[in-house]
Amino acid sequence: MKVVLSVLISIAYLSTVHSLYFHIRETERKCFIEEVPDETLVVGKYKVQIFDREANDYLPTPHGIGMHVEVKDPEEKIILSKLYSSEGRFSFTTHMPGEHVICLYSNSTAWFGGGNLRVHLDIEVGEHAVDYNELAGKEKLTELQLRVRQLLDQVEQISKEQNYQRVRKIKLRWI
Repeated sequence: MKVVLSVLISIAYLSTVHSLYFHIRETERKCFIEEVPDETLVVGKYKVQIFDREANDYLPTPHGIGMHVEVKDPEEKIILSKLYSSEGRFSFTTHMPGEHVICLYSNSTAWFGGGNLRVHLDIEVGEHAVDYNELAGKEKLTELQLRVRQLLDQVEQISKEQNYQRVRKIKLRWI
């Protein structure tokens, strides 16, 4: 019974999607912590808008404004540091379990009057980061084969998460 409950809780935890938007100034940096098991794919999708005082609304950014994305692993080593356009996606695979810090900031140096930016951010972890429709097309999978692949990926992700939680629990006991 405990195992079934544990698996159901893990599935519920893994099925969450982290989607939000936030406001920053053109020169401000915003960081998020994502706790992730090792060997796990993390995909972030974002879109940047700039506040237009005349329209009193957030509009698409002019050409030239982009986002710099920096990701640090639990040992604070930079595993991703790249400048992207004003809309796009970034991805990385973790190589150690723990808290990964994802920081975003504009490449702007306040040339647009130090305006406010709205950043839409969606972070997907594990099997949720995989586009199974695209995978089915590439590998020419039937509907049943695709579903089996999804379930196998889910089981693998649950196993990674349980192992990570087990290691965390042991570390906390030593504190």
